Amino acid sequence: MAIAYLQEFEIIDGDTSTTNYDAVAAALNLQDSPDGLLIHTAGFDHDAGVFRIFDVWETRGQGEKFFSERLNPIIEPMAAAAAQDPDSDFAPPSREAWYELHDSMTG
Repeated sequence: MAIAYLQEFEIIDGDTSTTNYDAVAAALNLQDSPDGLLIHTAGFDHDAGVFRIFDVWETRGQGEKFFSERLNPIIEPMAAAAAQDPDSDFAPPSREAWYELHDSMTG
């Protein structure tokens, strides 16, 4: 069964810009879906007060490989630069989780 990956970033002071997300997406410059990615979603859940990223992968190993080989090399320097900039709004997720899906359906 497929595996879900979830990240949530708190909306701080009503800021609903997607600058950080868009910068990471641009740096990834994906032309095709990464191996094993079934769906990627990103958007605001105003009721929960978060920007949520929700992905579904064929296996956790495929997701972790993408993060370690493609995503983390982009995010880590951004996080390091943000730590040196007192005006930066770059923040780690407030929630992060992997879990097996009991069921899924595609249309």
